[in-house]
Amino acid sequence: MAIRLPVRRTTGHVRPQRRVRRASPRLSPIRVAAGLVMLAAVLLGYGLTASSSFAVRAVEFGAPPAYTDEAAVRTLLGLDAADGPNIFRVQTDVLAARLRALPAVVQVAVSARLPDVLRVELTERRPIMRWQVGDAALLVDATGMLFAVPPSGPGAQAATSLPAVVDRRASAAALRPGDRLDPLDLDVATRLASLRPADVGSAASGLAVAVDETDGFTVRALPAGWTAVFGFYAPDLRGPDLVPGQVRLLRSLLAGREATVARVVLASDRSGTYTTR
Repeated sequence: MAIRLPVRRTTGHVRPQRRVRRASPRLSPIRVAAGLVMLAAVLLGYGLTASSSFAVRAVEFGAPPAYTDEAAVRTLLGLDAADGPNIFRVQTDVLAARLRALPAVVQVAVSARLPDVLRVELTERRPIMRWQVGDAALLVDATGMLFAVPPSGPGAQAATSLPAVVDRRASAAALRPGDRLDPLDLDVATRLASLRPADVGSAASGLAVAVDETDGFTVRALPAGWTAVFGFYAPDLRGPDLVPGQVRLLRSLLAGREATVARVVLASDRSGTYTTR
């Protein structure tokens, strides 16, 4: 009789796992080339920013400045040394802000041009009159800014043809480019400096406007005629709007007697007196 042994069944079969070996990454030729290009770019950038070959040496103006000193521009741009700043390190917005601090400059744009040039585009103030203090004169714009001395170059003739006001007050000695006239003084001076002899019925060759601490604003007939005292002005008591009426009164006082009049005092736009020679 045969004997059967019991069969033992297992629920699953475990297979041995193989260990996977991963190869270490290798640099491909493309990656190597890209790395070399980046390194070369860094070295090139350093070389450009450090090389004296790209030091700024020249300034190019869009138009020759009429009232701005070119030497002052060069100094503010950092070009007064033997070698200027490297053109790749120049911050044009910072340089433009420096130039805007110049009294004659209204707007400015600065750009860099390889290999060593800074281009400067200036918009300057436009003078409306000359403010004379002793032997010196300053140009004045419509805002009352004293921004420059009259140029000695191409713009000299245009500057000398501007209306002028002679300021004999002691305080005027301190005026410098960058200062502003008092708005009331500017208003009165603009009105009087624009007068022509025909406006007051005069046969004079011209009119000279001055201001001092004794008579205030005066107008004198040239070459050696009468003097009209327009006086002092204040915003609340005696404003600049009085000037047109004073001009009409002066015209009526000169009518038919200009050759004999020495001095006219215009107390208001309706009250005036005169003395004869």
